[in-house]
Amino acid sequence: MALLTRTPWAAPALRHLVVPLTAWLAVAGCGGAPASGNAHFTTPVARASSATSPTASSATPPTTGSPAASPSTAPPAVTGSYGVLAGPFTGANYSVALVGVDGKVVAGAQASNPVSPTCAGQAAGIAPYPLSTSDTHAYFMDAKGAVKMIGPNDTRVRAVYTLPIGPSTRSVFAVTPDGSKMAVAVIDYQAGGAATRLFIDDLQPGGAKNEIFSESGSYTVWPVGWHAGNLVVARVPTCTAGGGPGCCGPQEYHVVDPANAARRFVVGGSGCLPSGPPSPGGVLCETSAQAVVFTWTSTRARATALAGYSPAQISPDGSQIAFESSTNTVLNPSNVAVRLTACGWIDDTHLLAGGDVQRQPSVADTTTGKVVPAAAQGDCAGRIPGAL
Repeated sequence: MALLTRTPWAAPALRHLVVPLTAWLAVAGCGGAPASGNAHFTTPVARASSATSPTASSATPPTTGSPAASPSTAPPAVTGSYGVLAGPFTGANYSVALVGVDGKVVAGAQASNPVSPTCAGQAAGIAPYPLSTSDTHAYFMDAKGAVKMIGPNDTRVRAVYTLPIGPSTRSVFAVTPDGSKMAVAVIDYQAGGAATRLFIDDLQPGGAKNEIFSESGSYTVWPVGWHAGNLVVARVPTCTAGGGPGCCGPQEYHVVDPANAARRFVVGGSGCLPSGPPSPGGVLCETSAQAVVFTWTSTRARATALAGYSPAQISPDGSQIAFESSTNTVLNPSNVAVRLTACGWIDDTHLLAGGDVQRQPSVADTTTGKVVPAAAQGDCAGRIPGAL
């Protein structure tokens, strides 16, 4: 799920930008409504141009990617939950670490950092962390577009796919919970916008690629996960010249049919900019006065009063919202406080905090308040199991 290290409220002129799916700092009113079942997910975005077939970047081979050889044996099933820490995304390489609820790192890997895209050198191209999770593995992409996998019970790093990538091209991907397929958006950044094509492919050699959508304009789509067999994509601006509130994260989530991109539900939009990462429990939006949880069928589940905006994450079961500050995290509605600045959930009773050489990553048990360190670095980049 994605990374800068946090989505900026404001920033100086940015040439390069990578945004986490784990910490959207967007503020707007809240609302949501289901879309008609036969609509396509671009319909509500008036600022995007009409759908067109994009042209591949001259720096990128004209391909939609290809799977690597399949493993000879299936990995064992995963029991329990794990958080994913990844980063930093500012140097030559980044690390990936899988962290258990006890704070122990059970698997790790390194990859070369993809080049941060620009919009014809005039603005920063907005892109998420180059990661995805299934119910058993974390998948991560390197600077050459090679996607590799690692799991808590399958710690050997293995290549599974190669995606288009280049100075002005980025591939964003989401692997199905069972690890059988991958949704990929190939984004070709241009002056003032991008050309996007979205396809589904098998992760086993010989599968048939199915391109289900293409467009050009000032918005693009990111595959961010899968819910009940449907693909979830985020609608995101393509470029930013300087950051600002709500500049650089999902404006709405679309639940679509992976066969043809027919839109089934919309969560978010002009009346409800999402705040925090998507969760199996739904999507959170905030105003200065309230936080509202919506389900994946765009039903308003509950709301809680706020005394100003606060970064927050929904627990996987949707029962708790973790509101973070610089020193602690407070749960709502249980009112439990833990001494860490959480960036995500591992499971329904364990929070994960990221960090670097100056801040210790750690795991908190919300039932006991106990906090234990994790011997890794990076920001929250997803969880295993990865289904929404």
